[in-house]
Amino acid sequence: MARMVSRFCQLLGKVPVKCPLPQRSVVLMRSLGTTSGLRSLTRYDQSGGSTDWKKKLTPEQYTMTRERGTEEPFSGLYLSHTEEGMYHCVCCDTPLFSSASKFNSGTGWPSFTEAHGTWEQDESHANILRRPDNSLGSTATEVICKQCDAHLGHVFDDGPEPSGHRFCINSIALNFTPSAKK
Repeated sequence: MARMVSRFCQLLGKVPVKCPLPQRSVVLMRSLGTTSGLRSLTRYDQSGGSTDWKKKLTPEQYTMTRERGTEEPFSGLYLSHTEEGMYHCVCCDTPLFSSASKFNSGTGWPSFTEAHGTWEQDESHANILRRPDNSLGSTATEVICKQCDAHLGHVFDDGPEPSGHRFCINSIALNFTPSAKK
């Protein structure tokens, strides 16, 4: 424990502060409130700054991804899209869903059986997160981008086998990259 406290005191920097260890009575330490360059330890602050989503996205994309909107059913660009390739997050371009997992659910939104990177029901390597959503008065599971927290849509447990999942994703939250032709 003493080594950890000593190391912590060393890492902090330049303002004289008494360290609680006898062998190091004075350590230089930085003020945490006014120092630039200190970053959050969470995934939300990886860039060191915030993205101005209103400038980067169209108003429709902003509403869907940043304000948790939903596009009208049967209106999305990728609803009947059948080309082979990868669907990416419109905000940060992270690969999210493969066309190999896309199916026609008849619900009015592009539907997928699993997220890209899923292995035998394990989504730890996928670029999506599931989050409880009670905003509509009933319990649902929201799907968000793991990299930028963009709202993508919802997932339901009434999809086809083998996964049994139906990811209903807003087309406007996606960009598509076709597979390279051989």
